[in-house]
Amino acid sequence: MSWMLVAAVLLATAGLLVLGVLAIRLWLDVRALAKGVDTAARALASAAEDLADAVPGRA
Repeated sequence: MSWMLVAAVLLATAGLLVLGVLAIRLWLDVRALAKGVDTAARALASAAEDLADAVPGRA
């Protein structure tokens, strides 16, 4: 009966390790996505400013 307890603890530990690895991968992907969104937002803001400057008669 004690081997079942050891197996259950090992299985739970392995599950937690897998969840931890997946959480770290998700965090890294979210950071990369946030960096991409920031870059795109800055490019859009710059383009909008250039467009506003190009329109004659607008101050």
